[in-house]
Formats: sequence, C-alpha cells, structure tokens
Amino acid sequence: MKTSEISTRVRASEREALTIRRLAVTGLMAALTTLMTAYIFHIPVGGNGGYVHMGDAMIYIAAAILPMPYAMAAGAIGGGLADLLTSPVWAPATVIIKMLIVLPFSSKGNRIVTRRNVIALFLAFLISGTGYFLAEGLMFGFKTAFLVSIAGSVVQSGGSAVVFLIFGLALDRLSFKNKFSLRD
Repeated sequence: MKTSEISTRVRASEREALTIRRLAVTGLMAALTTLMTAYIFHIPVGGNGGYVHMGDAMIYIAAAILPMPYAMAAGAIGGGLADLLTSPVWAPATVIIKMLIVLPFSSKGNRIVTRRNVIALFLAFLISGTGYFLAEGLMFGFKTAFLVSIAGSVVQSGGSAVVFLIFGLALDRLSFKNKFSLRD
C-alpha cells in the first residue's frame, strides 16, 4: 500500500471519528435540552399549554460548541421531545423555532462565551419571542398571544441566558473547547 493511500485512509478514519463524536454530543445536548425543558425548572404559564423553562440554555451551549447543523438538530430534537412529553400542541412550532435560535451563535474559536455569543443571546430572544408569538397567535388569537407570549419569552430567554453564561464561563475556565475539540 502506498503512503498516499495510507494517509488518505487515516484522514477518512479521523473524519469518521469526528462525525461520531459530534453525533454523540448532539444526542447528549438534545437529551439535556429535553430534561431542562420538560422536567427541570418547568413552570406552566397561562391556559394554553405553554411553559417557562431553562432548556434554551442547553441549546445555546450546543450552538457554541457544535457546528451549525448539529446544534440545530440538538435544539429541534431536544425541544420537540420536551413538547411531545408535556404539551404536544407546541411541538411543530418548537422544532422550527429551536432550529432558528441557533443561527446567531458561533462555535468557532476557543471559547464558549464570546462577544458574538453574548449578542446572540439577545437575537435568540427576538427569534424565540417572535416565533412563539406568531405560533400562539395562529393557534389562540393574536390578542391573547401578545401579553402571554412576550412575558413568558422574557423570563425564559433571560433565565436561559444567565444559565448559558454561568455554564459557558465554567466550561471556558476548564478550557473545554481546547480539550474536547469538535472542529475539523
């Protein structure tokens, strides 16, 4: 076997190992999102089946450590499963919204808490708040949706932002991204 063939096979094996690692972390983040959404700090609000939770913090962490498609999958799967377990009427909207809140974040660089990811917290709130306002308006009427949706989004996104910053800073102190690289 030629050296170039061996080198090509080694690179392919390394890419496969990285893909497996990314898929495993995606599954872990989806599971943590489901737990933090459906069971840990799960507070029902209003009579429409909605609730406040801290699961978005896990989606933000996923978005800061995983490449975009994997983070989107973790958010959609984790949030969607949580809604299927607690309030299924919200699951279709949640799957879409949780994929979209990942977009402002970046997993590039050596840190989780970066200037871009701090700004992304605010943008994720706008995406989530707007998405759930539209979903609630379509399902229950826009008059009802405004007050309930906005108030819940502020508490949920604000709380998740704080949890993200605490976890992210702790992981940054441990040099998590340098020790457990999920990048090419």
